[in-house]
Formats: sequence, C-alpha cells, structure tokens
Amino acid sequence: MGDAERRFTRGLVQVRAADGNTGRQIGGYAAKFNKLSQNLGGFVERIDAGFFAKSEGDGWPDVLARYNHDDNRLLGTSEAGTLRLAVDGTGLDYTVDVPASREDVMELVQRGDVRRSSFAFRTFSDDWSQTEDGFPLRTLLSGALVDVAPVNSPAYMDTSTGLRSLADKAGAELEEVRAAADAGDLSRFLGRPPAVVIDMAPSGQGETHPLTVLRQLRAELNQRSELTF
Repeated sequence: MGDAERRFTRGLVQVRAADGNTGRQIGGYAAKFNKLSQNLGGFVERIDAGFFAKSEGDGWPDVLARYNHDDNRLLGTSEAGTLRLAVDGTGLDYTVDVPASREDVMELVQRGDVRRSSFAFRTFSDDWSQTEDGFPLRTLLSGALVDVAPVNSPAYMDTSTGLRSLADKAGAELEEVRAAADAGDLSRFLGRPPAVVIDMAPSGQGETHPLTVLRQLRAELNQRSELTF
C-alpha cells in the first residue's frame, strides 16, 4: 500500500439539518466518481466507483474528519459515530457533527469562507491509460480512506505516489518519470511493454532453457507452414 495522497472535490461543503440529538452538522461530497480531475502535473485522474468498497465493507475503520487535514482540528471520527460516510452513485458523501469547541469552523462554513472538501487515501491498485485526447489518465481502482476534510485553502497536491505507480508499471526509474511529468511527456511510458528478464546462463534443465524453447517453437511454426503448402 502506498503513501497517503490528498485530492479535492468540486463539490461544496455545507451546513446540514440535524436532529435534536446530534447538534449542528456540516458535510458534502469528499470525492466524486468518474469525473476527470484537473491536471495533476502531467496527468489527470478519475476515481472508480468501487474505490472505497474495501473501506466501506470494513465499516470505515479509523477514518477521521479534520479541518484542513490538521491533526489539531479534529471534527469527528467514524469510530465514535460523529462522522458518517456513505457511497452513492455520485461519490463519497460525509456528514460530521461539529463539536462546540469547533464553532469557528461551523461559522466559516455558514459564511461561505470554507467551501470545498478534500479526502486523504492510500491506493491499493490503479490503472494507467489515456483520455480520448491522448492525455495520461490514472484511474484509482481500490484503496483505503484515511480522512475527509472541509478546507478553505487547497494545499499543493503531492503526486509522487501516483508517479511512482506509473514508474513501477512501466519498468522505469522514478526520476525519469518525474522528469517526463515536468516536461508533459508521460504518454511515452503508457505504451512501454513490461520488462522481461531472461536468464541467459545454462539452466541445467535441458529442454526447458528459454533459448531451447524458442528454437522448438520456431521449428514447429516452420513445419506447420510447410504442411500448409
């Protein structure tokens, strides 16, 4: 499992109606499925609808809600039930009960100073392809949710983990992929076949040596061609 990554959604965080037992609430979509992201530095990204299936199936373990992802600005937790998460056809929705000690966050959301949401995650699996326009596309297939956060100032989104994923799949060095990202040339890694290493030393297994197998296949193909004519 890779390092934690952060992404932002175009959905709005807003004040939500609450019943009399839970106090005031805020929430919104922390992530939206199958929507192309902004340019993340040489590639775009989309979230598959099954990305959060493992976390959801496990009961959203240890997921936090934090203002601006700040450890010192905790708003709620999935374990305590003060943070509630749900997946629908649009994406990952969250609702958090704002504690009395965080009334400033509640006021900022009410005034519209805090308008966006963010989520942190770790990726289990992803896929690389291209958009219809030929731009590099990373699809997040499965992962673990770490936290959700109402944010007023989106921070720099470190994409090192995503680029490391592409480097691994392409059999390339990470620095080479980073340089290509800076140059807007990641597409050249998407068509690269996986590296195959053949042991050229004697195998000691007679007919199972790779070169011997290749010769046998070539001979069989030649024989079939002769029979055809």
